[in-house]
Parts: sequence; C-alpha cells; structure tokens
Amino acid sequence: MATLLYRLGAGAYRFRVLVAVLWVLALVGAGVGAVTLSGKTVNTFSIPGQESTTALEKIGQRFGSGANGATAQVVFEASGAITDVAPRVNAVVEELSGLPGVVSATNPLNPASPVVSADGRAASSTVTYAVPASEVTAEQRNALLEAVADASTSGLTVEVTGEAAQEQGGDVGGVGEAGGVVVALIVLAITYGSLMAAGMNLLTALVGVGIGALGITTLTGFVDLQATTPVLAVMLGLAVGIDYALFIFTRFRQELLGGKPIAEAAALAVGTAGSAVVTAGITVVIALAGLAVAGIPFLTEMGLAAAATIVVAVLVAVTLVPAVLGLLGLRALPRKMRPTLRDGNPAPVHHSRGFVAGWARLVSDRPALSLLAAVVALGVIAIPVVSMRTTLNQEPAPGTTQARAAAILSDRFGPGFTGPLIVLADGEDAGAVAAAALEKAQTLDDVAIATGPSLNSDANAALVTVIPKSGPDSAETVSLVGSLRDALRSVGGTARLSVTGQTAVSVDVSQKLNHALPQYLLLVVGLALVLLILVFRSLLVPVAGVLGFLLTVGASFGATVAVFEWGWLTFLVNVDVTGPLLSLMPIIVVGILFGLAMDYQVFLVSRMHEAHALGASPRDAVVTGFRQAGPVVVAAATIMFAVFAGFIPEGDQTIKPIAFALALGILFDAIVVRMIAMPAALTLLGASAWWLPSWLRWLPELDVEGAALQEHHSGEREFAPS
Repeated sequence: MATLLYRLGAGAYRFRVLVAVLWVLALVGAGVGAVTLSGKTVNTFSIPGQESTTALEKIGQRFGSGANGATAQVVFEASGAITDVAPRVNAVVEELSGLPGVVSATNPLNPASPVVSADGRAASSTVTYAVPASEVTAEQRNALLEAVADASTSGLTVEVTGEAAQEQGGDVGGVGEAGGVVVALIVLAITYGSLMAAGMNLLTALVGVGIGALGITTLTGFVDLQATTPVLAVMLGLAVGIDYALFIFTRFRQELLGGKPIAEAAALAVGTAGSAVVTAGITVVIALAGLAVAGIPFLTEMGLAAAATIVVAVLVAVTLVPAVLGLLGLRALPRKMRPTLRDGNPAPVHHSRGFVAGWARLVSDRPALSLLAAVVALGVIAIPVVSMRTTLNQEPAPGTTQARAAAILSDRFGPGFTGPLIVLADGEDAGAVAAAALEKAQTLDDVAIATGPSLNSDANAALVTVIPKSGPDSAETVSLVGSLRDALRSVGGTARLSVTGQTAVSVDVSQKLNHALPQYLLLVVGLALVLLILVFRSLLVPVAGVLGFLLTVGASFGATVAVFEWGWLTFLVNVDVTGPLLSLMPIIVVGILFGLAMDYQVFLVSRMHEAHALGASPRDAVVTGFRQAGPVVVAAATIMFAVFAGFIPEGDQTIKPIAFALALGILFDAIVVRMIAMPAALTLLGASAWWLPSWLRWLPELDVEGAALQEHHSGEREFAPS
C-alpha cells in the first residue's frame, strides 16, 4: 500500500495544477447539484415492520391519508372558566381552520366532544394538516405560529405545540462552528510556524467537507434523510479532513528538514503518513457503515452518508494535499528554516529536548502509576453511565410557545396528555374488538383515561385513545406500552389490535436502538482487534487499544449523562433542558469515537512500532514514537475538540449532546488514553508488546508505517536514546 500511495503522491505532485483544478470543479459541481436538486430533511423516526409503524400506515389506509397528517395542539388557558371566553376560542378555532395546509381544527368547546381540563380553565384544539410534518412548508408553519401569537388577549393565553409547529431540518454554519474553524487555524499556525501552511491545510479540508456536505444536500432531493445527517457529516468531515491533511503536511515537513527534495518529500509523505491516513479512514468508514447492523433504515442512511464524507476526506488527503504541497514548496516551513534548505543542507533536529520528550520519559519512568491514574480517572468519570436513559421525545426549548403549551397541557390535563397512545383494531369486527380493548385499557394502573372507539366509514377499523398518567419519556409510559400490548393479547375477536402513536413509535425505536448497541459495540471491538493485529502484528497492543477505547466511551457517556440528564455544569454548555438523551446518540457516538480512537492509535503506536522495527529497544521505541507523533496527535485532537465543541453552544437539542460527547471523547482518548495509558502499558509490556504467536504469523504485513519504502529511499533511521 505504501508503494502505491507513494506513486499516487508523486503523480499528484507532478500534475498538481490539474489535480487542484479537478477538485475545484468537483466542489462547484456539488454546489450546483445542491442548489438545483436538494430537498428537505426530516425529524421523524420510524422503523419499517415494527408494530407501531405498521399500524400508523394501516390507519392511513383505513381512515384516509389525512389521518397520518401532521398535527399541532393549540392550547387555550383562561384566567377564569374557559367557557367565559368561548366566543374568542370559537373565533380562533375558525381562523385556524382556514390556515394554509390545514384540513381541520377541532373545537374544544363542542358539547358533543369537549376537550376541557378537569378544572375548567383550559382547552385544547387539534390542528391537522393534509401532509406529514416533513412536508409542512415553512410558510404554513409560520402562519400557524403567527395566528397563535396574535390570538392571546386579556384573560386568555393561547400557545401551540406538536410536530406541525416544530421546525424541520438542522442548521449548519453558526457562530460556534465558525469559532471551531478559527481555533483549528490558530492551532495549525502554531504547529507549523507558518500561516501559509496552516491556511492551505484548512483549505484542503474545507474542499473535502464542502463536497461531502453538498453531496448529501443533493441526496435529500431523492431520499428522506434525517435533519442531523448533514450536520454530523460536516462536523465529522471537517474534523478528520483537517487532521488527515495535518498528518501528511507534518510528514512532508519532516522529510524536507531531513534534506529531501520537494517532489520526493511530497511522495514520501503520502506513502508513509498517507498509508496511516488510508488505514484510519477505512476504519472510520467501516465503523460508520457498520451502523447498518442495527437494521434501522434511517440510521443506516446516516452512517453511509457520513462514511461517504470520510471517503472524500481521504481522497483529498492523498491527492489534493500533495498537489498543494507542490504548490507551497518550502513555504510549508517556517521562514527561518528555508534558507538552510535552499543551500541543500538538512535542518538540525533536536531529538531529546522539549516538553513532549519530557512527558514521554515521565510516563515511561513511572508506567504503573501513570496507567493506574489514567484508568481510575476515566473510570470515575464513567460512573454516571449506569443511569443513562434514552428517548426520541425531545423537550422543547424553554421560553418558546411549544414549551409553554406543553407546560399548560401537563399542568391542566396531566403529563400524559402530550403523548397519547393509539390502539388500532383492524378487521370486520373492529368495533366490538375496540370496545373490548377500551375496557382492558381502563383497568391498567398508569392509564389516566381511555376514550373511543372511533370507527372508519367502512366499519372495518376503529381507534381507541389511551392517555397515560405519566409523561411520554417517563419509564412508566415505556412500561405501559408493553403492559397494554400484553393485555390486548387476551382480547377475543378476529380484528387485529396494535398499539401505535408517536409515543409508541418512540418507545419501539428506542428499544430497538438499545438492543442494537451491544451488537454494534461487539462488531467494532472485534474490528479493532483484527485491524490492529494486522497493522502491528501483535496481540497485546490491540487488546490494550480496545480496552482504551472502552474507557473512552464510558467516560464520554458518563460526562454526557452528568451534564444533560443530571444537570451538572449546564451553564458551561448552554443547556436549557435536561432529561433522557436522544436514542440515536449512544450508537452514533460509539461509531464515530471508535473510528477516531483508532486514528490516534494507528498514528501514535505506528511510530513506536516503526522505531522498534528499525532496532530501538522497547522503551526507547515508546519514547521515540511518542516524541515524533505526540505533538501531531495533540494538535489533531485539539483541532477535533474545537470543531466538535463549536457545535455545542448554539446547537439544537439533538446535536448538542452528540457534539459534547464527541468533544470530550476526543479529549479523553487523545490526552488520557493515547498519551498516558498506552505509552505506560507498552512500557510495562516491554518486548512482549510486539509478540505475535507463531500460528498467526501467516497474516499479511500491511506496513502502515511505510518502513520498506523508507529503507529503499533513505536507508536506516537514527533513534536518540532516552
């Protein structure tokens, strides 16, 4: 692989102008596609084939397509009795009925079917649209919000909540994200000592993430993608794009300082560091594509879309980056180093001094204490993970009309009113079976009220509405969904009974994701073992790497639970709402952190392995590899942390905890695991760290470090003693 990439790097350098032009044309083409072909993203989650999803589809067939249209709950709260302001309520309902896209708005004061709170002070009208929430236009949603905002008068408060009142899609490109990019540029400038090199590194990453994000935007015109997909793709693509270019830029500079000509240095950088970039990129792609094992279509689409962005980032790193290096030449180095190289002399390199070398010696001199401290610290931070809860129901932001409406509904009607369960009876005797289901539901402990049945025009389907006593994301409601399904199995008749509604869909998706997480974790851990055995031809190094990854994940989740569920230090991350985490968060974070953790493992330990393979003692190999790769890993982690953290302050309730978990996960993995625990563990293991049983020596050598390539081009490398 190293030889192939060396040739690719040499070709990209030779035709550097053409390569740069082709990438610019690809970016322009992606932009044109995004502008002309893009569609909308969605915020709805469902899994085909599950009881709740199938029942919703059946309701649409039996009761008409409008039965599954988006809905909003408009809440009226009076200072006295709600009937005292009946004329005003009736006028508002009539106005709601005439809004664009609305097919009906129920009158909560209709004597035949009143929807009034027990204390008589509040009422709720259901506004139904002809299309699902993802198809409600911004103009229609704004018309609803404006009508509600204008409806409140003295003695009457009107608010609205529900999916039709929620904005669909996610925003990318806020102040926080821009701040992350600025931090990345500063870190690169400090690392390189050259603003020109820093800017070109960042530019190549932006080209890659631009093509990836615009391609995903174009795809929304053909596939219903989740609103979080483009945001995740930008977040991940920007972080790895900067880091992958950083690794190749750094190796190029090292080769220049060693006296190599510019063309040779660019090709060698791609052949050596590029091999590690490709290996790391493949790992991330497999981890993201592996989300398909959950068997959840929308999760598979998210994983594949993000994986495609990583593929683009890798291609940019091994083609556009060497072309840019060719255009930069010696300007990739600090100005003070250029005259020496122009005279044909290699720059002096001081191996044994500096903070990084001192850190490496400190860890290797006290390996047991360093390893114990790292494990204990991450273990303590991971403790809150045992209480982690997940849900698809995300609380609205405080201060919004949605939050005020939800508070009124919960206070006046009970917490379960915002998340009703729907029982569908489908069959010739639907009416009788639904009536029996109603009686069963009324006997369950956590049911506040059950109403119905409501028959369709053909009398072959009926609906029963069940209002829980507890909120949609509570453990009691989750338990009620299971208890209700169990109770309905004893109902006789030929009609099929199903429990559905958005709350039931949320419960089903969350449980499916929770069950898939251990399987996915087993997959990525197994993948890590196989990959690292192939890369390092060792058993103990992969085991140490995987254990470090598990510590990273545990600490990341623990910190996220402490902040977003327990409410600790929320002011630091601008968190207004605490409660269960989004169901998608754990499996997505595991996939991304796995890929990035293996990045650092490969980049750091490969330099140690390279030193050991070229004759250094086990301890000297750890110090040498740490000295060579440590500063780059710290810079890369700082950049990733800044990029992910940039999505936290202004991110929505979906993205914020994911970005937080990724930012802290990167910090824990790069600084604690890879810079403390791994060097300490390898020092303790000594020569046995690189031991491979004889029955595994048939495995192919991947030569990620490009050792053979370096021997061919530069001969033996020197290693400074510690």
